[in-house]
Amino acid sequence: MSLQAIRQDGVSASADQGSLLLSLDPWLVVPAVSLLMLGLVMVGSASISMAEQKTGQPFYFLIRQSIYVCMGLGLAWGVWYLPMRLWQAAGPYLIMASVLLLLLLFVPGLGREVNGSLRWLALGPINLQVSEVVKLFVVVYLAGYLLRHNEAVRNQAGGFLRPLALMVILSMLLLLEPDFGAVCVMMAIAMGMMWLGGARLLQFFLLGLGMLGMLGMLAVAAPYRMARLTTFLNPWADPFDSGFQLTQALIAFGRGEWLGVGLGSSVQKLFYLPEAHTDFLFAVIAEELGLVAAVLVIILFLVIVLRALYIGQRAEKQEELFMAYMAYGLGIWIGLQAFINIGVNMGVLPTKGLTLPLMSYGGSSMMVMCVAMALLLRIEYETRTGSVRRDSVVRVSRRGRTGHV
Repeated sequence: MSLQAIRQDGVSASADQGSLLLSLDPWLVVPAVSLLMLGLVMVGSASISMAEQKTGQPFYFLIRQSIYVCMGLGLAWGVWYLPMRLWQAAGPYLIMASVLLLLLLFVPGLGREVNGSLRWLALGPINLQVSEVVKLFVVVYLAGYLLRHNEAVRNQAGGFLRPLALMVILSMLLLLEPDFGAVCVMMAIAMGMMWLGGARLLQFFLLGLGMLGMLGMLAVAAPYRMARLTTFLNPWADPFDSGFQLTQALIAFGRGEWLGVGLGSSVQKLFYLPEAHTDFLFAVIAEELGLVAAVLVIILFLVIVLRALYIGQRAEKQEELFMAYMAYGLGIWIGLQAFINIGVNMGVLPTKGLTLPLMSYGGSSMMVMCVAMALLLRIEYETRTGSVRRDSVVRVSRRGRTGHV
């Protein structure tokens, strides 16, 4: 290649990066940044009393969450520049990495137990919640699998069951932690992606019944799971024990009314509502900022999910099936986890230890969700500009020493 050609490639690469920076989809960026900023403020407000009591620093959790947000945005920045074809090639390796990470939790000195659950991998000063990473890797792997075996998924029972068998292995490892909530989310993502990938209705229906039966048996086998699944139906029957979390959350919703009691004025966060800055952050939002802010949060999540499904549909029309399934999977994941967390806070779903995406306190969840949003932005960019097809043309023309494919 001549020196002039090298210079032209460098100029075009710089131009591409500049145009990429200016091509962020506002339908994803605006709601995502809004949720990030509101979540950061509310984590600081919800955790101030607990932080003061436990560490003597009222803004301890706010400072750490700010660091997590910066780290998540840094990761998102890097992921944003990675072409989707690299993720497509990495899918099988990522699913193997998922199994390895889950196994490492049970290695003495690596796995960290908190509140009876072995969910965190100790990596120096950082504790990685493996289930969050596994959910992302599952979406990447299934998108690649649906691309490679689309006909088998549509027409053969084996093509439908093989990836789900792998999901069962991952679920067993997650249940050993135990993390029942992550299993439910992961299996729901897998089923949703398989459905959108063309699985037949009868297969989908029968397997869905089988999975519900399996999850039901797992719930009955562990008394604490059964208690969680039934307490939400009438939390006031035992408001000081099994129904304590939910009753306090419902009191927070009642106090908030339309416009809330004011930022920082929550009473429920003052050692009444457990996990106010993590699992029950939405209840504090409803108490301090009212029903209007709670509905706004729901609308922002709805915009992200609908946009992800639209991006997937556009990619599918362009026959970019890997990106289509990726967008579908990421949209299902974000929407489902937000729905479960909000439903738990409002008392319409059983209690699950799932964070509110982009908002709740937690480094692993925050960084992985930032990466998920960056992937959606990259898919939107490639499908809108046709950069994948142009890259293919350039690669072929360079190999063939011609300007035509």
